[in-house]
Amino acid sequence: MNSNIWLLTSADAISIATTLVLASLGAIITERSGVINLGVEGMLLMGAVSGFVVAETSGNLWLALLVSVFVGAALSAVHAALTVGLRANQIVSGLAMVIFGSGLAQFIGKPYEGNLRPVVIERLDLGWLTDLPLVGPLLFGHDVFTYATWLFAAGASFYLHRTRPGLILRATGDAPATVDAQGGSVARIRWAHTIAGGALMGFAGGWFMFARATAWNANATTNGIGWIALALVVFASWRPLRAIGGAVLFGFSLQVPFTLQAEQITILPQTIVAMFPYLVTLLVLVLLSTPRARRLLGAPKMLGQPFVRDER
Repeated sequence: MNSNIWLLTSADAISIATTLVLASLGAIITERSGVINLGVEGMLLMGAVSGFVVAETSGNLWLALLVSVFVGAALSAVHAALTVGLRANQIVSGLAMVIFGSGLAQFIGKPYEGNLRPVVIERLDLGWLTDLPLVGPLLFGHDVFTYATWLFAAGASFYLHRTRPGLILRATGDAPATVDAQGGSVARIRWAHTIAGGALMGFAGGWFMFARATAWNANATTNGIGWIALALVVFASWRPLRAIGGAVLFGFSLQVPFTLQAEQITILPQTIVAMFPYLVTLLVLVLLSTPRARRLLGAPKMLGQPFVRDER
């Protein structure tokens, strides 16, 4: 019985990791260009509520997910306009996106509060593969978007480290003046990748709404996963493939409190155990606030710094 519970917990951790991987990939792509986007939580919530409203009115899952992507991209475009166009403080702008996105999601979703999700992302039925001991539930009991996310992480890694546009993107985050001297447009690169990152965050919110949440609840739908995704970026050293393992680890830590409660294990108070992933997130964000820590962690050298051509 115990082994079954922990096996199911591990399988559930892999499922939760889908949202974390998608959101962290969006943040990695954005931050590799030199732009910090702390608004992940707000974009996840907006992606979730916009997808929910569209699915509630149309009953079309694909349209709902498409709208989630569009909304995430739109919010990140506002962030790009503030930070790249107007050179506003990126930390302040990102936090503003959290406040704005969370408040707007609560306002939009108020009439639907407590409503069950109208459509569901079903898990694939892979027959005998799903029934394999140990491996079956862990690897073959997920939906198509989970598997697509793993492939997308591999593609993002290939893009960053094996293609010319990826090389230019990394150079933009490390030495934007060099990119500018070679004729590249730092602003255009940052705009494009900030918007692309926001689209992934919006999709992550939509997926979570239809695959993990059972009903719309502004205060409990994402439950702080956006902040964990930010910590995951640092944990993965801004490398997409490392984000998969880190996402599973964080996902497992999110599920452990429920498993311990089911097993009636009280080594630590449940509230302390539930706080663990968020305490780790807070620690990582504190470390990220110091330039020396950023260098040690492998962050892009000009992360958070606006580029002004005349100041090269």
